[in-house]
Amino acid sequence: QVQLVESGGGLVQAGGSLRLSCAASGRTLSTSGMGWFRQAPGKDREFVAAITWSAWSGDRINYADSVQGRFTASRDNAKNTVYLQMNSLKPEDTAVYYCAAKTRAMLPTLRAAYGYWGQGTQVTVSS
Repeated sequence: QVQLVESGGGLVQAGGSLRLSCAASGRTLSTSGMGWFRQAPGKDREFVAAITWSAWSGDRINYADSVQGRFTASRDNAKNTVYLQMNSLKPEDTAVYYCAAKTRAMLPTLRAAYGYWGQGTQVTVSS
């Protein structure tokens, strides 16, 4: 089992910044990456960013087109924590943000690739 706890959400004005954190515990060695997804009211949960890793290729980071250039994903191995730095926020970024642990050999943009999910943290961007 892997436990994930997100933090850092809140209310911010358009153009502002927030940094989300996701602390992992448990059997983290069984994971091959961490992803961020978000879900706005009435919409499906969508991919935001992911960090994947392997012994032979190192870290790889993917972003959704909608956040490319504004969001930055990173991780601190010593703390078993991943981060999502969100800059130049827009009202359409408003959603509940979830981190997830990748446990399946699938594309990191797919929800099905992730076996463990955090509880989510609300991000609200006012115009």
